[in-house]
Amino acid sequence: MPTVAGNGEADNDSTLAPVELVTVPALGPEWQRAEMKQMTRSGRRELKNEERYAKWRAWNRGETGLCGTKWFTKKFLVFSIFAWCGIAAIILAITIPRVPALSFNSGTPLVAATGDFNASIPTEFSRYPANFSFPAFADIQVDTTSNIIPLTFNHIDAQVWYPSTNMQIGTGYFGKATLPAKTFPVIQIPLNFSYIAPNDTDPTWLAWYNACKNPQTYTTGVRPGVSFELLLTMDIAGLPSTSTASTQIGSAPCPIELPVNSV
Repeated sequence: MPTVAGNGEADNDSTLAPVELVTVPALGPEWQRAEMKQMTRSGRRELKNEERYAKWRAWNRGETGLCGTKWFTKKFLVFSIFAWCGIAAIILAITIPRVPALSFNSGTPLVAATGDFNASIPTEFSRYPANFSFPAFADIQVDTTSNIIPLTFNHIDAQVWYPSTNMQIGTGYFGKATLPAKTFPVIQIPLNFSYIAPNDTDPTWLAWYNACKNPQTYTTGVRPGVSFELLLTMDIAGLPSTSTASTQIGSAPCPIELPVNSV
């Protein structure tokens, strides 16, 4: 069996040959767990939250301002809130309307109707069937001295009652109007007097008939007055709900005069 020559010599040559060294770069520092966490989305979110909380604590202690400013401190915010509240209170005090006081003309609380309103309602007293109807104006003075800006009525609804019998004898409506502030303007509310009685001895019908008869039918020439109560529901611009006012008038003269030969 032939022998393989040179194996031993080859081995001796490899051991005697110089060894080439390869330089390996040194490893960097190991990543900490906290640093690795900061690389994740949740870690970055948590870091931002911590930064916000730190800024909030610094602002709460008065060490810094909001939104990267130096002047928007906690003390500045408190004073700003009080200032805005004061300004809002002043604006509300100026702009919120006050419910006005109302008063009747003491001499003639009811005046005869004129114009188209007078022509739209018939003036009559009838015994059979017993009823009456006629138009009139309620002459009312409005006290707007408590208002700083003009007062606007969206509308006013009126009801007329005869207090002796507690019967409603009329209705009224006053449309939109703006009245100047700090004055005593006079408005006239159109009233439609209308009443149906069971007969001509009804006390309500009889009281108003006697008050509206022609003065010549009385020996003294003086007609008796009549009492009534006016209930007003006012819708005032700027107020969240309607306001009511009522007043009772005694011995008011009737605003119309029936013919001498009237029933």
